[in-house]
Amino acid sequence: MDTTRALLAGMDWHPLILSLQVAAWATAVALVLGMALGWLVGRCHFPGRQLLEAACMLPLVLPPTVVGYGILVLAGRRSPLGAWLREHFDYSIIFSWHGAVVASAIVALPLVLKSASAAFAGVDRSLEAAAKTLRQSPLSVFLRVTLPLAWPGILAGTLLAFARAMGEFGASLMVAGSIPQQTQTLSMAIYDASQAGQDDLALLLVLITSVLSITVLVLSNRLLAPR
Repeated sequence: MDTTRALLAGMDWHPLILSLQVAAWATAVALVLGMALGWLVGRCHFPGRQLLEAACMLPLVLPPTVVGYGILVLAGRRSPLGAWLREHFDYSIIFSWHGAVVASAIVALPLVLKSASAAFAGVDRSLEAAAKTLRQSPLSVFLRVTLPLAWPGILAGTLLAFARAMGEFGASLMVAGSIPQQTQTLSMAIYDASQAGQDDLALLLVLITSVLSITVLVLSNRLLAPR
């Protein structure tokens, strides 16, 4: 108990704060993109739809290091995009917390996409048709009928995406690195503590991460429970 108190008193809370920050931004990005792609996949039929869905779902099955390498190829300092950003804005996502957001958003996107596409596909079309007979615009039908009916499924995917972004390690490590006070998230702090032989600190960080993950899962279950 005294050891735990001492660890808590002297622990650097920056990795926890950064993890929450990265997860929040990554989840917001994944939610916007996941809803748009989920609508296309779940409600629209066009050539290449299955290929688009498969490409978006790839981060779910690819090793995180492959995702991180892909980000480095597309937006690294040697890439055309990375060189353009560096030349015009003196900016790079490499070794910055923004890179961790990009990596976390990419690996969390499939969870939102899959749940959103299923939720949009499951909406009763007759209710939308009834709303259109009341001279509602397509945007009004979407905001007042489709989205509220699909929201429970989208919310489930969003909460899981947040938990996934909180635990992201491999892709973020390749893109953002593990720089204390800058890019070191909880998962990276656990790895660094384990490598340094600080088992007590690593165990404490694992417990904190587990409590946060369980809290998110319990919250999702309570929010999605039938009323």
